Amino acid sequence: RHHTDRHPSIETREFVMSAFALSASSVLGASRARLESRRRTPTSTRSRVIRVGAMAAKKVFIDGEAGTTGLQVRDRLADRDDVEIISLTGNDRKDPAKRAEFLNAADAAILCLPDDAAVEAVAMCTDPETVIIDASTAHRVAEGWAYGFPELDPEQKQKVASSKRIANPGCYPTGMIALTRPLVDAGYLPKGTGLVVHAVSGYSGGGKQLMAIYHSGEAEPWGAYGFNLKHKHLPEMAEYSALGRKPIFCPSVGSFEQGMVVSVPIHYDQLHETGRSGEAIQKCLEERYAGSKFVSVRPLNKTDDLERGAFLRPDSLNDTNKLELSVFASDEQGQVWLCARLDNLGKGASGAAVQNMNLALGLPEDSGL
Repeated sequence: RHHTDRHPSIETREFVMSAFALSASSVLGASRARLESRRRTPTSTRSRVIRVGAMAAKKVFIDGEAGTTGLQVRDRLADRDDVEIISLTGNDRKDPAKRAEFLNAADAAILCLPDDAAVEAVAMCTDPETVIIDASTAHRVAEGWAYGFPELDPEQKQKVASSKRIANPGCYPTGMIALTRPLVDAGYLPKGTGLVVHAVSGYSGGGKQLMAIYHSGEAEPWGAYGFNLKHKHLPEMAEYSALGRKPIFCPSVGSFEQGMVVSVPIHYDQLHETGRSGEAIQKCLEERYAGSKFVSVRPLNKTDDLERGAFLRPDSLNDTNKLELSVFASDEQGQVWLCARLDNLGKGASGAAVQNMNLALGLPEDSGL
């Protein structure tokens, strides 16, 4: 079908792109004994506690449960017997008093909200023992918040497990940081290096607004965006890659619903001499993620499992919390193309939130995943 320029208004499209920048935030038990007297299950004529399993132990409140990420978090908790979902319904979801009541009643609150609403929710929670996991961009580089990528370095998992304030990573930064942070830590990739990062995501990353456009059949087959060079994911990329410099970030949306590939091309002359080979880079990544439950590194220059021996599909890890890294290097050309593949709604959003919740509540890291 021939596509014309019959697209939504500029104002609508800007709103949709803003929603896409918040991709991770617009998508799908008894209390602790010492807090039992304070943590009573909230009651309301329109709100309810949904008990998940007979041995429910930890109360979990999903603020923004009706959004894409919230629904996926709920699905990942649905069959578990170690959590109890406390859920607002109807008009109570927009009632500040009810939201505050549920936030303070929870052992863990997962915020699946836009930035401003997430900041508001954090202010409502006055119980210092409530673990807050924020899927928005509001607190990702904020002081006092643990960055919720447990695989960041050898100490990060414990930081997440001991924190009451956890900022869920963005989907794009999850891939970029996973590829670059080990190289910086090893001294292969000098701090301050200027990189270019390309990425393509399924349209579900833009939430219900963008999904509706694609489902209508009026969307472009592929579209780049972020041309103001101020994407909301840039600060965390600079911070947690340890490069200390924002990359030129070139995000795009494809005409598929779910999945993501993040690419980081590097010239060898951008690397320290000790890191100028495919084998050195491969070994660096393999050693960093050895034993990881969710992050894997494919063999160096492996292409025989690609679509028709050539194409890296973005949707192969859909509905998982997996993150898969690839190193495609040419020592002869002096170049390497690093790729990360993940589910933008999984390890890029709801899966990471559940993983972080598990760690912070002392539950098995891979429960529900």
